[in-house]
Amino acid sequence: MASSDFAAVWLTLKLASVVTALLLVLGTPLAWWLARTRSRLKGVVGAVVALPLVLPPTVLGFYLLVAMGPEGPVGRATTALGLGTLPFTFPGLVVGSILYSMPFVVQPLQNAFEAIGARPLEAAATLRASPWDSFWSVAVPLARPGFLSGAILGFAHTVGEFGVVLMIGGNIPDKTRMVSVQMYDHVEAMEYAQAHWLAAGMLVFSFLVLLALYTFNPPALNRGRR
Repeated sequence: MASSDFAAVWLTLKLASVVTALLLVLGTPLAWWLARTRSRLKGVVGAVVALPLVLPPTVLGFYLLVAMGPEGPVGRATTALGLGTLPFTFPGLVVGSILYSMPFVVQPLQNAFEAIGARPLEAAATLRASPWDSFWSVAVPLARPGFLSGAILGFAHTVGEFGVVLMIGGNIPDKTRMVSVQMYDHVEAMEYAQAHWLAAGMLVFSFLVLLALYTFNPPALNRGRR
């Protein structure tokens, strides 16, 4: 493997790690709300979260590119704050990846929270536990399989991104060039040997992710199929 391949692998792992950590922070309260609320907005919010599952990645990437560009609302806001524009930068990739991988973290967490039921929380309330204490001492430990599934799926999905990454980040070496884009470049240049190395690595990685889910977390996986 060339040095550019290792750089792409490192950047991809860095992006996946940052995105997974942020998704767990942002997705946990959202999943908790979706699991507990009776609001009429639940269906709308759930549909928005799940939209990346059916929306072509290039469509999402295009609208994010427009929104975060110099003339877009997000781009104007970040420029006014002195942050510049996000497209073709690593922070821009983080934002796009969070939105694209959101359902792979939120849905396992929501399923895990819903599976807890009301009884354990009611029991904690009778012991004078506050809602905050009940969440951290009861809900989070019982939802551990959902957190594990969400973290694994969110990380793996971010590693395998292509359309959103290419639309928002472009193909800048050592800055926004991910493994999927690097492999595409090798194929375009008819460098099939280098492409095989990266493709085989992605194949092994994907198999290990599924093996981990089936071996260590089968209950959460089964809930996710319901």
